[in-house]
Amino acid sequence: MKIEPRVSELVEEKIADRPDLFLVDVKMHLDGKLIVLIDGDKGVAIEDCAAISRYVGYMLEENNYIEHAYNLEVSSPGIDTPLKQLRQYRKNIGRIISIKTIDGKTAEGTLIEASEFEVRIKGKEKGRKIEAETVLIPFEQITETRVLISFK
Repeated sequence: MKIEPRVSELVEEKIADRPDLFLVDVKMHLDGKLIVLIDGDKGVAIEDCAAISRYVGYMLEENNYIEHAYNLEVSSPGIDTPLKQLRQYRKNIGRIISIKTIDGKTAEGTLIEASEFEVRIKGKEKGRKIEAETVLIPFEQITETRVLISFK
């Protein structure tokens, strides 16, 4: 039995009264590490992570969902974690992102808009000199999106 769908349900139960929080990803690794990533429209407090961890851990143990030793980690996605959910894209409007597409190209620019079908950035295609061009990229073409951090 894959545990990720059950853990996702447990997290959704716990945050049902918190519309500002949302589940990003659940992943069980072969080494027994169970990673739960949550995010929030205005960030995530450590207390939120702790409460979700306690609830999910208790429910997993109480119902014996995982029969082997595991290590549960609940956190917000790190800055180097690719964007996965539409709410993450919307939360990062105005920031500079890098998008890799299925044809191997990379586009960088300021995220202007994100709909359920596509993202719009203002920027340039990697290696091209054209600046400040608006580019629409359909989600089905995106393999990875990362927020770029500027230390200027």
